[in-house]
Amino acid sequence: MVASPDHQVKPALFTKKREELSLSSQQLEKLMRGVLSKGACFRFQGKGCSMSPFIKDGDVLTIAPVQASAPCFGDVVVFTHPNTGKLIVHRIIGKKSGSYLTKGDNAPEGDGLISGTAILGRVSKVERDGKKPFLGLGPDRFIIAFVIRTGLLPLLNPAWRFVRFFIRSRPGE
Repeated sequence: MVASPDHQVKPALFTKKREELSLSSQQLEKLMRGVLSKGACFRFQGKGCSMSPFIKDGDVLTIAPVQASAPCFGDVVVFTHPNTGKLIVHRIIGKKSGSYLTKGDNAPEGDGLISGTAILGRVSKVERDGKKPFLGLGPDRFIIAFVIRTGLLPLLNPAWRFVRFFIRSRPGE
């Protein structure tokens, strides 16, 4: 609210520029469900490193509603964990009896089976420093999900470091 010269309070269109609004997991879930239920996308800054190296702490994630089609193998989804009630962003690595098996790309253990109703949306875009990361959500998501499910990621870390070095050292960038 903004006070006018005659001391009447008028609603402000915006709060202060570049300020962050800190929400609890439950508050963020309510807000996200409301936006996604209208068919709109929801953007927020992700926290944590369970999805590293494909999604890193501080990346801006765009979440799309899953109303059009059910999530599939390799998709990165946002869901409410049935045991903790926390909002989580992890990859689908399997499906069983209408529920989804999810796991963070960098997490030591999976989340267990997650019902389809717990899934709020699908990560449709990742932005890091205003740019789109090279890997994680395209056709490569199937390979990533397979590698995560089979437990091969720790064995592939040296190769991944080499690929990252090669991508960063390309001339002209």
